[in-house]
Amino acid sequence: MVNAVQSAQPRLEFDYIIVGAGAAGAIIASRLTEDPSITVCLIEAGGLDHNPYIHIPGGFIKTLFDPAYTWQFQTEPGDHIRGRRIQISQGRTLGGTSAINGMVYNRGQPADFDAWCQSGNAGWSYAEVLPYFQRTERAVALGDDSWRGRKGPVTVTATDWHHPLCDAFVAGAGSLGIPEAVDYNGPNQEGAGYFQRTIDRGWRVSTARAYLKPARRRSNLNIIMHAQVSRILFEGPRAIGVAYIRKGEPGVPRKVGARREVIVSAGTINTPRLLQISGVGSIQTLTDIGVPVVHELPGVGENFRDHYSIRFVARVKDQVTMNQTARGFGLCIEIARWLLGRPSILAISPSVAHVFWKSDESLSAPDLQCFLTPGSYKGGVFGLLDDFPGLTSGVYQHRPESTGFVRARSSDPFEKPAVQPNYLADPIDQQVLVRGMQLVRRLFSTPQMARFIDEEITPGPGVRTEDEMLDFARSNGLTSYHLIGTSRMGPSNDPTSVVDHELRVHGLSGLRVADASIMPRMPSGNTYASTMMIAEKAADMILGRKAPEPVKLEGI
Repeated sequence: MVNAVQSAQPRLEFDYIIVGAGAAGAIIASRLTEDPSITVCLIEAGGLDHNPYIHIPGGFIKTLFDPAYTWQFQTEPGDHIRGRRIQISQGRTLGGTSAINGMVYNRGQPADFDAWCQSGNAGWSYAEVLPYFQRTERAVALGDDSWRGRKGPVTVTATDWHHPLCDAFVAGAGSLGIPEAVDYNGPNQEGAGYFQRTIDRGWRVSTARAYLKPARRRSNLNIIMHAQVSRILFEGPRAIGVAYIRKGEPGVPRKVGARREVIVSAGTINTPRLLQISGVGSIQTLTDIGVPVVHELPGVGENFRDHYSIRFVARVKDQVTMNQTARGFGLCIEIARWLLGRPSILAISPSVAHVFWKSDESLSAPDLQCFLTPGSYKGGVFGLLDDFPGLTSGVYQHRPESTGFVRARSSDPFEKPAVQPNYLADPIDQQVLVRGMQLVRRLFSTPQMARFIDEEITPGPGVRTEDEMLDFARSNGLTSYHLIGTSRMGPSNDPTSVVDHELRVHGLSGLRVADASIMPRMPSGNTYASTMMIAEKAADMILGRKAPEPVKLEGI
């Protein structure tokens, strides 16, 4: 239902406008402009990714909370986490969150995408999306060619920096019957090992570096930076452009038109906010913020999910950890190793080793992800390293059932929205997370790990029972920065969906969404790989290209 007509046709026009130059937007801009006859305007709220800490993997700690390169959101008080608010960072620069994330490459499980397809999203089964995963990556000495890509822009490598604590973690998992993983991005995710990561010869591989850097030389790509999109412009039910406000230029917003489509790739928080302040969303939300209704779509901003993680910290004996090597002379040695192209703490992901396993042995696939880093931070969060030799191990539930929302507070494009993940609202999430904490404790108790653990600092020996563990989880859990679902993909007869299987916004024309917000369910792992896959598939759909033939693999 269209109740308002917004703005006349802008003078400056392109074939496509992409809002957001992040993990998805950078890829789509690159793919569309491969055709020199197509013009694209890419609009980014942040600026250039010139800070060297963005590109040095170990520099993530310098940018993760820096407002110059990130959106710093804060959740609403959580009813099931002791009323706490949790800080959530999202990237605000070329490459978006791919410029500040933990660089772990984890597609999830084939069954995740089969479930997307089975819920009414044709073309999104694993056999059908696997060619797009392969298209994004250049997997170096990883897995089988049937499953992995070898010629894509994003380099994916095995961790070349090993540590005795990580080796003990993997060996300890083996003593519990958890096998060593062969390739967790292949047919079977379960097992223990070192993470695969988007690091190439010591440097972070963001989508800005892999896709946008070569594309920026094209004359048919125009990038506008430091520009906050204030609304999508409509002519009846058709999106015809956007209005934006540039940093340092107060006054009337500038307008730019789209002859073909507007593609919103602003991220799981900013995408629904932009739709809402543009008049697309639930009647109640639009009424509350005083925005005229362009199109009623109650699913906008709903179905919000995130991985809620619990971290253990232990004091280590008989080992030197990152707490020592990241300081003083030890850091000088690591810098020298990095400069020489040798394994170094400057070129690793924040999480180094993994265990993918089950909270219940009757399950057919893992529903838990555990991770280990041979270092620890004061207070258990990223920041200042502890003064003693330490390690951090954490756990989160792969596929949380708890859902929340993102809602604009006003029509002001600069006002941060209400962000409510509703962590631990579902009893299943509570049960699975406690079992995950118990798994970490079992890993710590294996002979391989126990010989190195002097003392568990957090949660500590006072937290033993299931009730005590759940209480600790409520009081201390944090985001994993894996935000999805607020523009959920689904059929038009599903009142909670926002886009169809081709990512077109229901009930409107000339408008698509392509980022992690379209995920109908959480994939069983980190979201970077899946977001890149979505962007590659979106580019084909936007251009009307025939999808690749589904990959024929045994077991899927």
